[in-house]
Amino acid sequence: MINSVKIHHTAIICGNYEVSKKFYTEVLGLTIIAENYRAERESYKLDLALNGEYIIELFSFPNRPARPTRPEAIGLRHLAFQVPDIDTTLRWLDEKGVIYEPVRVDEITGCRFTFIADPDDLPIEFYEVTV
Repeated sequence: MINSVKIHHTAIICGNYEVSKKFYTEVLGLTIIAENYRAERESYKLDLALNGEYIIELFSFPNRPARPTRPEAIGLRHLAFQVPDIDTTLRWLDEKGVIYEPVRVDEITGCRFTFIADPDDLPIEFYEVTV
């Protein structure tokens, strides 16, 4: 069964909806598919796409708990975007004023990668895959 499906989306709960919306749309360049306010939950749900493919649901909720800060905490670890050239990605991040970690090399694949953080300190990886 699982061989015939693909990942539908990743859900992210943010601390400040407007700040996160701006980050994911204006900094990362994701496209808004739909934006809904659910009054009964006091919650926004923003559907975002990358290259026309639905990938992220961005939620806001009142009184949500903070994310565990330990890097190896149980749960979803990070969101990763595949890029064709990490150097081009670094220049793009510089232009956007986004701080990134030093580039590392995956010891297994030899691929280069770096991490940034979203407004809620969620780790986001840019992973170079040259084909």
